[in-house]
Amino acid sequence: MEESPRELEVWCAGEEWCPITSTATLLGKKWHTVIVHRLLENGPLGFNALEEEVGGISSKVLSDALEDLEEKRLVNREIVNEKPVRVEYSLTDLGQSLEPVITAMRDWGREHLAAAADESDSIA
Repeated sequence: MEESPRELEVWCAGEEWCPITSTATLLGKKWHTVIVHRLLENGPLGFNALEEEVGGISSKVLSDALEDLEEKRLVNREIVNEKPVRVEYSLTDLGQSLEPVITAMRDWGREHLAAAADESDSIA
């Protein structure tokens, strides 16, 4: 049974900041949000497929990130009994619950990063 988010180890910079710093601690590394996003969009993926979906990440960095996400109970690692045996990664319920956060980050980026690119084009 998965632990509730309240049972996760958190870092707080004051009571009013606690929810923000706790979420940032879970997703704070460069590739974590990208991995969660790709698993949200594609469902369970094997290591090589996930590496291809993420793009621009080394096998070592992906492996370390998946291990960290697994420790944080956001990602499941399952050994699939096929020949050859393979490993599949999927989001836990806790990882799935990040969907609105990841979607909001994507939408904000689309709106504001495109606007920033348009501004710099008009200045040049």
